[in-house]
Amino acid sequence: MCGRMALTLPKEAMVSLFEAVPANDLPATPNYNICPTDSIHAVTSAEGQRRLRPMRWGLLPKWYKAPNGGPLLINARAETVAEKPAFREAIRSRRCLIPASGFYEWSKDEDDNRLPWFVHRSDGAPMVFGGLWQEWQGEGGPLTTCAVVTLAAGEEMSRIHIRQPLVLAPEDWPLWLGEAGHGAATLMKVPPEGTLTLYRVDRAVNSNRAEGPGLLEPLEG
Repeated sequence: MCGRMALTLPKEAMVSLFEAVPANDLPATPNYNICPTDSIHAVTSAEGQRRLRPMRWGLLPKWYKAPNGGPLLINARAETVAEKPAFREAIRSRRCLIPASGFYEWSKDEDDNRLPWFVHRSDGAPMVFGGLWQEWQGEGGPLTTCAVVTLAAGEEMSRIHIRQPLVLAPEDWPLWLGEAGHGAATLMKVPPEGTLTLYRVDRAVNSNRAEGPGLLEPLEG
């Protein structure tokens, strides 16, 4: 799955990377501990123009009466995303890119303690997740929300978890955004072996209130 992430890229770098027009209300970066329900960065495309925009991480289906009106949908399983009522319309017509420097995942030791890992691209490039989005209408006005598509873990990630987010290469972005026609489902596969690197980090990140670049430091020993 993907339940926590980090993003250190400045807005200007993301604008250049995606060739996108930025919104005025983007969340601040760097953020070393992005949690569900936080506002995150996402890229959408319509009428030949990409936009870098904020979205609430945690998709809200149209039938939710309130943001807490049902399960928190931060991930969408690739195997069932086209069938689930909460996701099936969005995966066809509202896909997005979600940039990150990497994400956190947890394994457990023999005493059932949660051990955090940080996962990033081995080449040092930004990590870009495949996502989907939904505009939800609440009493306070519209709220744009999103979820990260996940897959069964590949060989690298299976060391610590059974799921991993969909990571897209730059050449895949146009197809995922719908700019290159149909066939985005063909992109829902784990990246080639060696794409990802993972290492243990301090348990401080087990708290969703933890902050700072030290969260990304490899754990010594």
